[in-house]
This record gives sequence, C-alpha cells and structure tokens, in this order.
Amino acid sequence: MADTVIENHQSELELLCNEFRANNQIPPEKFELYQVKRGLRNPDGTGVMAGLTRICNVHGYLIADGERIPDEGKLTYRGIDVKDIVEGCIAENRFGYEEVAWLLLFGKLPTKSQLNHFCTILNRYRELPEYFAEDMIIKAPSKNIMNKLARSVLALYSYDDNPDDDSLENNMRQAFQLIARLPTIMTYAYQVKRRHFDKQSMFFHPLDSRHSTAESILNAIRPDRAFTDEEAKLLDLCMILHAEHGGGNNSTFTARVLSSTGTDIYSAIAAAIGSLKGPKHGGANHRVMTMMNDVMENVHNWEDETELTNYLEKIVRGEVGDHSGLIYGMGHAVYTLSDPRAVILKSKARKLAEERGMLKKFELFERVEKLAPNAFERVKGDTKVISANVDFYSGLVYEMLGIPSDLYTPMFAVSRIAGWCAHRMEEMETCGRIMRPAYRSLSKSKPYVLLNERDE
Repeated sequence: MADTVIENHQSELELLCNEFRANNQIPPEKFELYQVKRGLRNPDGTGVMAGLTRICNVHGYLIADGERIPDEGKLTYRGIDVKDIVEGCIAENRFGYEEVAWLLLFGKLPTKSQLNHFCTILNRYRELPEYFAEDMIIKAPSKNIMNKLARSVLALYSYDDNPDDDSLENNMRQAFQLIARLPTIMTYAYQVKRRHFDKQSMFFHPLDSRHSTAESILNAIRPDRAFTDEEAKLLDLCMILHAEHGGGNNSTFTARVLSSTGTDIYSAIAAAIGSLKGPKHGGANHRVMTMMNDVMENVHNWEDETELTNYLEKIVRGEVGDHSGLIYGMGHAVYTLSDPRAVILKSKARKLAEERGMLKKFELFERVEKLAPNAFERVKGDTKVISANVDFYSGLVYEMLGIPSDLYTPMFAVSRIAGWCAHRMEEMETCGRIMRPAYRSLSKSKPYVLLNERDE
C-alpha cells in the first residue's frame, strides 16, 4: 500500500514538473538577443562590474586591445600579497589567521598589542551562549554540517540582545562573535552528526584559551586532543588562503546583496553559508576528493599518462564519475595561468605527502592537473587556459591532516567568515543603495480566463 502511494506521488510530481517545463523555457538565443549577461558575466567571461572595494584584489589576467591575456595569479589582502603574509608568518613561526582577520576588517596590519588584544577577544567569544549547543545543535542534528552552520547562525539572532542595530559599532561586535563562534559551531555540529547519523562516539573537549583558531579546531575534532605544532600551522595556512577572495565570488556577493537591504548580520552570513555550500562554489573541494577517489579506483596504472588521459576524457564526456562533465578543481573565473592559493598549498601538500607516505597519491593529483587541460581540448575543442584552483589541493591537504571529509567545505566557511564580515561592513558603510539588477520579461500579454471557462 505504502509503495503504491509513493509511486502515485512520484507520478504526480513528474506530471507537475512536465507542466512547469512546458511553460518555463527560455531559448538560449534570447539571452544573446537582449544582451543579457548570464551569471553576471561579460561575453569574455569577466565579471560585470557591480561595486568597489578596498578589501581584496584578485588578479588573473591582463587586458590588451580588449583581449584577455593569461597571467600568473595574484591575491592581495588590503594591498598586501597573500604570499608575503604567509612567508612572514612562517619566518616568525607563528599563526596568521587572526592577523589576517584583523587586516581584512580594519584595513591595516595590527600592532603586536592590537593582535594580542584581538586574540583575547576572540577567545572570550569562542564559547557558545548558554544552552545554545543543547537546544540548537544536539537536539536538531543535521547530516550536512553546512546546513547546520547556516541554521545556527540564524539562531544566534535570538541570543543577541541587540541584533538589528546596524551601527558600525554593533556590526563590529557581532563580526567578532561570529568569527570566534563559527568554528565552535562547526565542531559541535560534526560531533553530533557522528553520534546521530554515523553511530560513532561523540565527544566535546573543553576550549583552551591559549589556542589559536586552528589549534582550537584540531583540539575539538581529535579524540585525544593531540596535534603537532606543524599540523596546526598548516591548517592555519589553509585558513589564511581561504579567508577572502574579493567581492565578486558568489558567497561574498550574497553577503553584500543581503547587507544592501539593511537586514541583520545573521541573515546575511547565513545566506553566504548557503551559497558556499553549492558544489560550484565551496562544495567543490569535497567533489574533487570524490572525483579523485573514482579515478584511483578505475585507473589501473596511475603513472600511465595515456590511461589517465583516456579516463579524464570520459569524465569530460560525462560517461563516468558524477556525469557532470566537470573535472573538479580545474579552472577559475578569474585566474588563468595559476591560482596563487593552489600554488602555495601544492608546495605544502608535497612535503606533507612525503612525510605521510602518500607521495604516489600526490603525484597522481599532479598528473591530473597537468593532463586535464588537454582532455578538455580534445573532447570539447576548448583551448581556454586553465589551471588548478585552490579546491584541487585543499581537500588533499585536509585529508592528510586527518580532517574528516564532512568538514572540507565547513572549513572553507569558518575561514571565509572574516572576509564576509569585512565586506558586510564595507557595504553598509560605503554603498548605501539596495542592489536591484534588472530582468527583462519575455511574457506576452494575455487575457484572464474565468475558471469555469478554461479548457481541461
């Protein structure tokens, strides 16, 4: 009986979907006819100019005579090359994510006393409000940690005595709290997911006020709370590289769109998390690892470039894998010759792979990176210059650090929260207009027909 009901329901849904499709088709040539910039992209693939920002610059190509010329990628936070930030932290053997969060929020590097004070504030805010974990996370487990992050951020509104005050002072206080609390929410949500859905042990370790953000995450997800300084600093490096990427990436743009309405910070950040969850955005690092596991299972000789190329071409044709036709982790909207974040992560991944006995796996990733552009060209005739993006190596680094795959995209979110908050405040303070792009209607005028007179 139950099966019959389900089948009937499925059949009804199919009929309704067919009805929708029959009345909601827009021919692709219409977009060209009306010069619609789909995806807010210009015909050459560049983004439509939608705003101005002082927070970040993403450089990936040059323009000469109206043509895009591929160039080495460069990422700057408040004018400072992220490569220099990373090298500076390594030279002084210290954590850098908190410094980057300050830089993005305030526009300049902190002094030693400012940084120490900022870290003290973040440590103070890291604890969740009383009974929040029990009521919002433990009692309502989620299979997907990103979903729980978004719901929990929205729930924080109810625990804020002054949630709708849009003054800079209040936004700053809320930003500090969100930057501090999102990693805690993530690790709680992960433990509850393990217990409820994976039927594994759940454990909550006490926070340590001496820990950096990266250390607090490793402390929370490891059963024995044990981690090395090298591991924590590599995770910190990943967080630095994910902290910000300009106002045009989908999740940051989402945060700015909502902020332009004057809504509260919790609504804006929850929406950004929802955006980042998508596999075409932050969810790509998880898709990379799923794809590579499929490659490892189906390519007999990882060192045989011919066999590997043949399989990559099958992926592009949509014959294997998830049938999307995508080689995840390859290509970027802005970067052409290189993604500076991927370059930095790749160098760290090689060293870690050597130490963990995973060099063959790392070298397979390198071969896929090398052969993927040729696979696209042979199958689709696409000669566009593409390179590995940050998602291609970040999942591998997380795997080697023992970060569970459930947390690959959430780790992106707890890093990017600093950039989102910086862009929200910039939008609120400098723009002053609600975002309202135009959509051309293709509907034709038609008369209203009384219900009794409509054809069945």
